[in-house]
Amino acid sequence: MRFLPAFLVDAVLVLVFAVIGRISHGEDPLGFLVTAWPFLVGLVVGHLLAMLVPARPRRPWSLGWGVIAWVVTVAGGMLLRLATGDTAETPFIIVATLVVGVLLLGWRLIALLVRRYRGPREAD
Repeated sequence: MRFLPAFLVDAVLVLVFAVIGRISHGEDPLGFLVTAWPFLVGLVVGHLLAMLVPARPRRPWSLGWGVIAWVVTVAGGMLLRLATGDTAETPFIIVATLVVGVLLLGWRLIALLVRRYRGPREAD
């Protein structure tokens, strides 16, 4: 289950996105699950699709994995919102795409830079 830590980080960040969005619109932040659930479903699908990509090795913390998770999370989340009678106005689509992208790719980029900066570890 080496995929679980990356999924959990992504899920927490999607929840953060929902809380920030609700606060920025003056809504009760405690209702964040109402906003987040379509994107969490999209995130599950995104991770499952990323697992099917034939590239080796599959690294859930890689930018490629993150791009798949990001695109499917946003697209799936928007489609589920529309399918359940909620809205997906153009400004929301743009903001959600950008914010979720920064969140899901940002931590992966930081992890990549930290790994490169640390370099190979020497045996003591």
